Parts: sequence; structure tokens; C-alpha cells
Amino acid sequence: MDLDRRTLMTSGLGFGMAATSGALAQAPGVGTELKDLRGTTLPPETTEYVDLWPTGPAGLLKSELSEVVKTAPTPPPRRLVNGVIRPRLAVYRPQKPNGGALLVIPGGGYTYISVDNEGHNVGRVFSAQGLTVFVLYYRLPAEGWAQASDVPLMDAQRAMRLIKARAKDFQIDPARVGVMGFSAGGHLCASLATGYGAPVYGAVDAIDAQDARPYLCAPIYAVISMKPGLTHAGSRSNLVGANASEEITARYSTENHVTPQTPPAFLLHAEDDGAVPVENTLAFRAALKAAGVNVETHLYPKGGHGFGILSPAVPWSDLFLHFARQQGLYSQTNAL
Repeated sequence: MDLDRRTLMTSGLGFGMAATSGALAQAPGVGTELKDLRGTTLPPETTEYVDLWPTGPAGLLKSELSEVVKTAPTPPPRRLVNGVIRPRLAVYRPQKPNGGALLVIPGGGYTYISVDNEGHNVGRVFSAQGLTVFVLYYRLPAEGWAQASDVPLMDAQRAMRLIKARAKDFQIDPARVGVMGFSAGGHLCASLATGYGAPVYGAVDAIDAQDARPYLCAPIYAVISMKPGLTHAGSRSNLVGANASEEITARYSTENHVTPQTPPAFLLHAEDDGAVPVENTLAFRAALKAAGVNVETHLYPKGGHGFGILSPAVPWSDLFLHFARQQGLYSQTNAL
């Protein structure tokens, strides 16, 4: 059944990076009250974190690398994290779990991770609707790692496998774990959806026997391609290099790797996005359609870039929940 719904709705990466820094990204937001677009108070920011790698990740070439948190001064304050050396998941457990789960990957141009508007806020919104949500703190490729271009995908694959391996503890169905990503995190989301079986790292324990394929994917205003003129220049520079060869460019352009086995997709973009051209989403949609993959597409004329999940100008969380329920990510909900 073709579940494609392409809609146009009425409705930039433009925040400064000056501010404070700190050692732990979760501390500034714990206890901060947050409301959804209906005015309902959301669950608090989680304090539960799970490390991805049992003895830490391999391949660090810069011993001086350390995690830094900066706060964007534009309202609302957002934490921007880089220097991640302890890849981990922030876990949002719902009061009434419906069995579905979602791995959430914040963006930041592969320069930093925007952990609030594209991470914790997403966890707080969707956990309130019964989904168990995992926000990924992943390694950044330009910070001194071996196999630099693949370290984000290593962490994303490992995260999906860990979530499935601990399904009983998390009270989820291991067969129903989706992935959502924003901007460069949307590129990582699409990379996982198309490259879940890519041999980017060797197994370290029994967790790596799990299948890393997501049940569905949701790249939101995503960097899909690394092709010059289509990609986001900063993401390309950080992931593969500004002067990457045509071969490398093609390898990390996710629209080239869609197959009939790629999971169903929910796509969302604003047409006035000045940072990541909407043509990225259209290219991924075209590849999904050509492969016969179910895809639902929502385009807003206005909204810019980086609007996250709580912008009243671009309300989309219920659209995703409807799609996820149609696809079977969960069968009962207190959301709709």
C-alpha cells in the first residue's frame, strides 16, 4: 500500500554560539519546565544515561579531546555539545509505555550536537505520548577519530543494537524501534536507514549480534546528500572534507543507497530553508519512491531551518505520531 502523503502547509541555522561551557550537557536543563504546543506540561528532562561502548569507543587520536557545552543565546536557550568522547543515550521512559521506541539524533552540521530543540525536547514530547525515546550523543567526525567519516554511523548502529538488546529493561518491542534525525542528524538518520548493515566496526560484545535496521525513519530538514550545490557545506566539510572525491561524495550521499529494504520514511522540510536546501528531502523522496518504499512527505512554505519540535509555526509532532501508528510502531496511544 502506498502511504505517500505529500502536503504543503502554511505556516536558520541562525543561532550564535557564544556563551558558557561545561563538562556535562544534561545539567543546565534538568528541572526546566517545558510545555507542548497545546500548553500541556511535559515530563522533566531525564537524568538516565546509558553508555554505548562497554570500555569507551576506540580510535581516539587526540588525547586532549574533552566534552564542551555551549549555550546559544537566542531564545529559548539551547545547549550545543561537541567533543563527545563518551557516546551515550539519554533515556526517556514514558509513564504509560505503548511498546514503541524512537532513537533521536540531534543535528549541528557535524560541528556540534544541538541537544535541546532537536534532542531532549523531542524526548519529552514523544515520551508523553507513550513512546520510549533515546537521544543520541554521538562522536563528531572532525574531532580526531580514526575512520573519522564513519564514527557517527558506528555510534548510531551501536545505539540501535543496544536499544534492541535491552528491550526487556526498556519495556519495548525490539522489533519496533524507529529513528528520527534533524539536519546533519537527519543525514545520520538516513545513513542508518540505508546503511544499517554496513560493516563500519567489528563486534565488541553480544549486543552487536542485533540487527541495526530501524523499523521506520524520519529525517527532518535533513542533509541527505554530500553533492556540492545540494549539500550543506559545513556538514560536507566536517564529514568527508570540502574537496572529497566523487567516489567519497557518492558513498556518503544517502539517496544513492536506498533499496526496497530501506524502512518506511516520514520526511519534513521547510521550502525556505536557507541552510539545507529542500531539494535534499526531495532527492531522498524520489529515491524511496523509485525503490517502492512507503514515504510520507510534508513541506512547509515557511519555517526556515532548525525549528525543532516546539515551533508553533511548524507544528508536526501529531503528523509523525499518525504516521508511526499507521506503520505499526505502536498500536495504542494516549496521544491522539
